[in-house]
Amino acid sequence: MEEMSPDNIHGVILAVSSSIFIGSSFIIKKKGLKKAGVSGARAGEGGYGYLYEPWWWAGMITMIVGEIANFAAYAFAPAILVTPLGALSIIFSAVLAHFILEEKLHMFGILGCVLCVVGSTTIVLHAPHEQDIESVKQVWHLATEPGFLAYSAVVLVVVLALIFYYEPRYGKTHMIVYVGICSLMGSLTVMSVKAVAIAIKLTFSGMNQFKYFHAWIFIIVVTICCILQINYLNKALDNFNTAVISPVYYVMFTTFTILASMIMFKDWASQSGLQIATELCGFVTILSGTFLLHKTKDMGNSASLRGSTSHSPRDTPVFINSGSSRSSNSTRPAIL
Repeated sequence: MEEMSPDNIHGVILAVSSSIFIGSSFIIKKKGLKKAGVSGARAGEGGYGYLYEPWWWAGMITMIVGEIANFAAYAFAPAILVTPLGALSIIFSAVLAHFILEEKLHMFGILGCVLCVVGSTTIVLHAPHEQDIESVKQVWHLATEPGFLAYSAVVLVVVLALIFYYEPRYGKTHMIVYVGICSLMGSLTVMSVKAVAIAIKLTFSGMNQFKYFHAWIFIIVVTICCILQINYLNKALDNFNTAVISPVYYVMFTTFTILASMIMFKDWASQSGLQIATELCGFVTILSGTFLLHKTKDMGNSASLRGSTSHSPRDTPVFINSGSSRSSNSTRPAIL
């Protein structure tokens, strides 16, 4: 096992800090929403009283800090290292909810947290080193190589097909349509975000990168992709159960992001087959923990309601909306 580079260490610290802030923000915001709901209409009923609640704004500020840290992490470490660590925010959110909001964490939920930690540690210890990039033009050269251009073309064709053909026909009944659009565009978003983050890092070090048009093109791509993602993610959340969307979106988004990074930045070019296999095992471990945590997150709260009407796991639609109720609990279906 190779020693971690200083840039990777900085990236890991920023990514973990991001997860702590974002995971905490959900709990702080929910505390504010509950306090606002006591004196007025709840947010789910169309009320906006939470805008006057300091706890909610504290949660928003915490989330913004977390997203800034996540953005900065891409300037130091490869996406294959930073993106999977987003699962840690789910752990912090679940643990804090257990102690602060008294939303009990089931034994299987604890096992899911452990799996996420083990998988994240495996990836951190075996992640490839970040390339030495001295100019945003170097990132542009990587983005315009035939391999990544082919990947981008395939993504755009599939996304356009999903938007103009499948979404009008199947969008409200098949979750995979919305999640597919968000995940595919998300992989391009992360590559562009990484380019912008590198440009900012180099500019702060004394080499202005925003004098090159390449940096501004990456900024435009980030803006367009983020708008599309937010639009279709909102549609997905409006039509399907959040408890189902979150893990499926996390899996697809992370998978396509790792694939895009592998093609564009050639993250695995300097690694052995054993190192790559170990990273993949770590990724699968994180996915298993994420699904387990989401699938059992309500077990602790419903233990006393076993005598009432219960739903089998099979009743939860994964790809088809069968009219089930939507969850009001939000976890991190992160865009970045």
